[in-house]
Amino acid sequence: MDLTAALLDPAAYPEPTRKVALIQTHISWVFITDDFAYKVKKPVDLGFLNFTTLRRRHHYLQEELSLNRRLCPEIYLEVLPVTASRGRVRLGGPGQTVDYALKMRRLPQERMMDEVADRGELRREHLDGIIARLVPFYAQAATGPRINKYGEPAIIAYNHEENFSRTEALAGEMFPRELFEEVRDFARSFLSRHRALFLRRIREGRIRDCHGDLHMKNICLADHIYIFDCIEFNHRFRYGDVAADIDFLAMDLDFHGFQDLGRYFVDRFAAASRDPELLQVLDFYKCYRAYVRGKIHAFTAQDPTQPMAARDQARETARAYFALAGEYAEAGEQWAA
Repeated sequence: MDLTAALLDPAAYPEPTRKVALIQTHISWVFITDDFAYKVKKPVDLGFLNFTTLRRRHHYLQEELSLNRRLCPEIYLEVLPVTASRGRVRLGGPGQTVDYALKMRRLPQERMMDEVADRGELRREHLDGIIARLVPFYAQAATGPRINKYGEPAIIAYNHEENFSRTEALAGEMFPRELFEEVRDFARSFLSRHRALFLRRIREGRIRDCHGDLHMKNICLADHIYIFDCIEFNHRFRYGDVAADIDFLAMDLDFHGFQDLGRYFVDRFAAASRDPELLQVLDFYKCYRAYVRGKIHAFTAQDPTQPMAARDQARETARAYFALAGEYAEAGEQWAA
């Protein structure tokens, strides 16, 4: 059964819709109807996530529903079975369950933060609103010994080394070998030299159950500020220093040419959360986030299920993110010298 083809049929949905559009990532299919979005996870195993069984996909969709309701309770609605009966596929209908879908209320695409920024309409007031949502979110987010261990230098180093091991083969083709070595050496030396800083941030309660994927495409500036699509599939990518979350959005602003707004965002958040030391790990975590984004786009560029034009675009985007990671590594070395 071609599930994606079946779910492009408007008759498969519980509410009337005139059309269905498909958006793909390297780990999900998202089907867009007139009023809702339905996410189905791809049966992939990328090492850091494993959606290869129906049970796993169901579990992680339930996790996604629960975790995203922390910031968007009105958007994340329910997990529905995808059923097949007499050759017909439906969401929430009778028959054998062949997969699951997360139902979300559709947000206005033109109000996504990246599109607002691309139109030149992004203002400091938007960032103030995001800060007003995030400061209490982090203050209330879970913490404690189980989560604090993810702020330990050894775990942070493991996350970096995993990235380097999965991307080293790309060095020389996707980006220069010299850049790979510069970023790798910076990450290792910064962690070694500033071990006391990372341990102090644990003691100060800066390690939280965060969002994990805080970039402009996951923020909607509509009637309210909606921050959605957090990481649900791996605790290592969501548990961590609040600075790592904040610096992700700062990096994304830099990437899109809004360096002044990025710095404003970080400075204002550090003040509002009473965390001036956040600025000391700014380049370190922005480097990490840029490198991760480069890795993700590199995976898309190598995905044979993606159209060739999408793969070519992903390759160029990956190279740009890797180059930005190199700039942060250079800046971070100068700061630490």
